Amino acid sequence: MDNNSDPKKPRGNGGEHHQQATGNTSTLTTQQGGPIADDQNSLKAGARGPTLLEDHIFRDKIFHFDHERISERVVHARGFGAHGYFETTETLEDITSADIFQRKGERTPAFVRFSTVAGNKGSADLARDVRGFAVKLYTKEGNWDIVGNNIPVFFIQDAIKFPDLIHAAKQEPDRGFPQAQTAHDNFWDFVSLMPESMNMLMWIMSDRAIPRSFRFMEGFGVHSFRLVNKEGKSQFVKFHWKPKQGLQSVLWDEALKINGADPDFHRRDLWSAIQRGDYPEWHLGMQIFDEEFAEQFEFDVLDATKIIPEEQVPVRIVGRLVLDKVVDNFFAETEQVAFCTQNIVKGIDFSNDPLLQGRNFSYLDTQLKRLGGPNFTHLPINAPKCPMHHFQQDGHMAMCNPTGRANYEPNSWGEEDGGPRECPVKGFESFPEEVEGTKQRVRSETFADHYSQARQFYISQTDIEQQHIINAFSFELSKVKTPAIRKRMVSHLLNIDQQLAENVAEKLGIDPLPEPADAAMPTRDDLPASDKLSILKNGPDSFKGRKVGVLMTDGFDADIFKSLEKSLKAEGAMFEVVAPHTGEITSSAGDSIKVDEKVDGGPSVLFDAIVILTGSDGAKMLAEMPPALTFVSDAFNHMKFIGYAEDAMPLLKKAGISEMLDEGCLQLTNTKTTDEFTQNCRDIRFWQRAG
Repeated sequence: MDNNSDPKKPRGNGGEHHQQATGNTSTLTTQQGGPIADDQNSLKAGARGPTLLEDHIFRDKIFHFDHERISERVVHARGFGAHGYFETTETLEDITSADIFQRKGERTPAFVRFSTVAGNKGSADLARDVRGFAVKLYTKEGNWDIVGNNIPVFFIQDAIKFPDLIHAAKQEPDRGFPQAQTAHDNFWDFVSLMPESMNMLMWIMSDRAIPRSFRFMEGFGVHSFRLVNKEGKSQFVKFHWKPKQGLQSVLWDEALKINGADPDFHRRDLWSAIQRGDYPEWHLGMQIFDEEFAEQFEFDVLDATKIIPEEQVPVRIVGRLVLDKVVDNFFAETEQVAFCTQNIVKGIDFSNDPLLQGRNFSYLDTQLKRLGGPNFTHLPINAPKCPMHHFQQDGHMAMCNPTGRANYEPNSWGEEDGGPRECPVKGFESFPEEVEGTKQRVRSETFADHYSQARQFYISQTDIEQQHIINAFSFELSKVKTPAIRKRMVSHLLNIDQQLAENVAEKLGIDPLPEPADAAMPTRDDLPASDKLSILKNGPDSFKGRKVGVLMTDGFDADIFKSLEKSLKAEGAMFEVVAPHTGEITSSAGDSIKVDEKVDGGPSVLFDAIVILTGSDGAKMLAEMPPALTFVSDAFNHMKFIGYAEDAMPLLKKAGISEMLDEGCLQLTNTKTTDEFTQNCRDIRFWQRAG
């Protein structure tokens, strides 16, 4: 007799752990709802016999597993999302008929997905890349998707070039690398042949492309859209999301090390902030301008490679976006959410931006391919939260169909059986813009200035930020193996800024300089600097939401630690205890505290500032540990604020910084000094250390 034929004997591995569902425990079922008695073993002909084809429970389970992956996004594959709400803080009934802006204080459900563009799903968070900033607003009159980025301009002016851009940026097809980076020949070959990319290249080589957190970066709708009011009058608009906690990025060396220490750094940061109740918040701002301004503006407002400086059209704050809930299931929500630029509501309309026009055409195709059919709007994350009435039916994965006799219109079946009817009063109407012209494939001459705003962006940066741009160009182009591509890029930089080009050329060993690239229009040098384009000029005004790494050993000063803890808590900042070992450490007073990170697993690149609290013996022990030395030296080299107890000097000396201590390094002795340290940290970095 087989073992499995005796119900009193265990059913193989795991059988002894099988439990009957009782009380509040749900019974495990198949996808068809059939209860499952044994989920540990497939059905066999004897204990060691072959699996039987009739095992419908195994078939049900393995069938779904085999198909549980959907195609990853071609771009923006690596993303992270969260739920929240948008609150209208200023009514705009005179400017737009959009229902969402009619009532001050009203909250609209929202879902936001942040992402990187070039990397695959398994890539790391801190790649140098554009960050997607896509917002789905579930308004009372349908879903409105603002599908933007953390950079307000784009590489190209016409959507027909988008496949070429992404092909060039992605892995080279003959070798399948590099992953999630643009530092390779194909990318720089393409952009060096596309002068329209120059403004975007300045942004992507700046610190905007390596943000410290999703919470500390701006979002932009990129394109010019239209606002249309009840009378049919239209004005142009550009959308801005401005982080309440200010802008902040990391250094390139930090980005490289963070990717090694925690490739999920951005994901973990957003998840943790929401879970602890520190809800990220952005203001929605609008740059609103009329046709007259558009006609006299120095550049074409339909050109997605250009911005409108805030000094010329101030940003008007009209609402706030708050993220206060993580997803319940990553796949069902973050992966299956489908954003489409064409998802607009009455009162919002498109402009003739050729990149936007192409995106409107492309996104629906993308979602159809990725989610398997036309009914992806039936998925809960994509379904509007307002009533839906239509005659669309059937298709792959149709979860609901129209009821009743009528599935077409017009029909004569009357109000009860005839189904929904169009409503000229409530329904969407396109702005009746007059359009005429000869059919032709051409680029408007108003799109021809490719260098002036790139120069404006560069001169708007602080000296530190300009050096970072120089370093970024030099690093990326050093990975390019074809000398002609490097020279071609330097020839473009000469049209942007002579010093920039000379510094990059020197680092690449290019001598003599090439001739400047041919330009369709000369670079304007009369555009003034714009402070809003700098990260460092728009940083936080507090240390709230930031994190301190406290390197500690047994014997640390309990009073200083308690004072530091109180000061950081009052600021709204956090700290993690880093130690030579996991478990607990004991203070000089005999108190024990829990260790959050072992020193080799919690490097200083994960923190915004560091503190070193050790006993005298502990400092000597840390001085013999390479990860502890790197913890200290990296923080110093990354211009972070450092607090330390007097006992930590042996570690500082061994790390090579004891003779270089500056005003960004503060010895902690009492409550006054811990408060001073916290206040210093509001500047995020001690840039004077850079020289």
